[in-house]
Amino acid sequence: MKIIRIHNELLGTYGDRGNADVLAYRAGLAGISTRVIDVSYRDAIPHDGDIYLLGGAEDAAQILSCNALSGGSLHGAVEKGAVVLAICAGFQILGKSFYANNNEVRGLGLLNVTTVPGTQRYVGDIKIHSDLLGIDLTGFENHGGKTLLGAGAQSFGSVVVGHGNGESGVDGAVSGNIFGTYLHGPVLARNPEFADLLLSRAHGSPVKVDDPLADHYAALRLRLVK
Repeated sequence: MKIIRIHNELLGTYGDRGNADVLAYRAGLAGISTRVIDVSYRDAIPHDGDIYLLGGAEDAAQILSCNALSGGSLHGAVEKGAVVLAICAGFQILGKSFYANNNEVRGLGLLNVTTVPGTQRYVGDIKIHSDLLGIDLTGFENHGGKTLLGAGAQSFGSVVVGHGNGESGVDGAVSGNIFGTYLHGPVLARNPEFADLLLSRAHGSPVKVDDPLADHYAALRLRLVK
């Protein structure tokens, strides 16, 4: 399984690079061999990946990453059924448009969402309930954008603690195998069930991982974020 970490030198501000490491580790526990491939913003995105990861960034880096992806290289992978996880700035990049450095920037349009300036800085612990997984997830958010969902984009979860997409009471967006969320953490380290869902989607069959220590810490974080 190929895990493509996109523009880590730009989209690695909040430690989201760790999501690739979690996927590789848990895949190994399930007997699935993996290869993590880092792709610089100067290089073309390979079309043969199974999972593509984008992380958080400051405005200037976000714009640079978006511009590098504007040629449609990620679209080809999505059309082949690849799984995509995008966090914060990466989530905004996948949408139709977002604001950075006080300017509206055209996104990739892979998710039917738009991000506009929020009324405040949304920062702090966050807990959401994911209907897709049927469980609560935790993370840490830090963004100034308010993301609005369009037709065909469902939220990733309802907000229990924190802000998520802004003032709408939901976080993130999901469309097919594309997942966007504002949860840092890294989110897959804090929520191993989510990692297994992505692996299952990419593998084409359920991936079950026996990792009691990870499950223990995930449960502990759920009790702490309230």
